[in-house]
Amino acid sequence: MNWNISFISKSDFQNHVENTINKYGDKLKSFDLARFNKNIVDPIKLIFDNTVYRNSWEETIKNEIFRQRDKSNNNDIGYFHQYIFKYINNCIVPDNGTLGGWDVIYKNENGIKMPDGSIVHTIYVEMKNKHNTMNSSSSAKTYIKMQNQLLSDDDCACFLVEAIAKESQNIKWETTVDGKKVSHRFIRRVSIDKFYEIVTGEENAFYNICQVLPYTIKDIVNSSKNIEVPNDTVYKELLNSVHNDSDAVAMAIYMLGFSSYNGFSKE
Repeated sequence: MNWNISFISKSDFQNHVENTINKYGDKLKSFDLARFNKNIVDPIKLIFDNTVYRNSWEETIKNEIFRQRDKSNNNDIGYFHQYIFKYINNCIVPDNGTLGGWDVIYKNENGIKMPDGSIVHTIYVEMKNKHNTMNSSSSAKTYIKMQNQLLSDDDCACFLVEAIAKESQNIKWETTVDGKKVSHRFIRRVSIDKFYEIVTGEENAFYNICQVLPYTIKDIVNSSKNIEVPNDTVYKELLNSVHNDSDAVAMAIYMLGFSSYNGFSKE
């Protein structure tokens, strides 16, 4: 793989991707039946999913295992989006709770041009994986934090950077605080591609990262001896519990959540 990215070295990027994969940790471990039902699955949902989607029970169980793994992976992907900036010039990724609790701080002594032509020298970033993950309370709290930063530093802007935004954008963030609509030209809602562009000076910086990411992950996974390949046994255990009668798997699924319920306890 040719490395044509100027703002981060190949070795730094590989290290960052490997660190992200390592954060998957226990989620890479295989699922047996006990782990599958650790927090008690919802049998009714599985029955609906199996029937409505016309899946086999093996597919339905695989999908549920994927859902359980995926539910825990969002923080790991948040780590990838945030901590990559510690390898990029003029960016700081503060330790948790330090430097005001910002996710990323970008400083440029030559100035950072805002869309209206104004110049600031620092951008304070709150980063989110997806545009719809903040409720009204957390939005208001974050906006007030940004307002306070502007009051204490008149040479900065504050960005809500979204990895998965509705579209590529760098716009004033308009939200509601105490029932009142608020906005400020230096409090902005920015898609991650636009933030990469500001920080690196390269329009397609994020695109270029996305192009090399699959190959990098594949190389690391294939070469590492420490990354587990899951061997999930849930379906096999369920099938064994009903003596290889696939038609009886639905009852085995019910028993995962309802074994002590009226009627089920007599099965």
